[in-house]
Amino acid sequence: MGSIGIWQIVIIAVVVVLLFGRGKISELMGDVAKGINSFKKGLSDDAAEAKEKDEDPKVIDHAPGKSVNAQEKAEDTAKKD
Repeated sequence: MGSIGIWQIVIIAVVVVLLFGRGKISELMGDVAKGINSFKKGLSDDAAEAKEKDEDPKVIDHAPGKSVNAQEKAEDTAKKD
């Protein structure tokens, strides 16, 4: 009890074919296949972009500037008011 046997699967398949028809089921399976192919293509594109990013890192020249902490900034603002 609780397990699905071969006859239950056959009955479900017959009901689905009667409800949707053969043409609609084949269209649905074609759409599923297109979706899977699109998903695989997206994964391979993401992998190619990640590989490209790893190969050519950007170098940013950073010159240290004056650092202002929050307390000094608040004091300057209070003095102006």
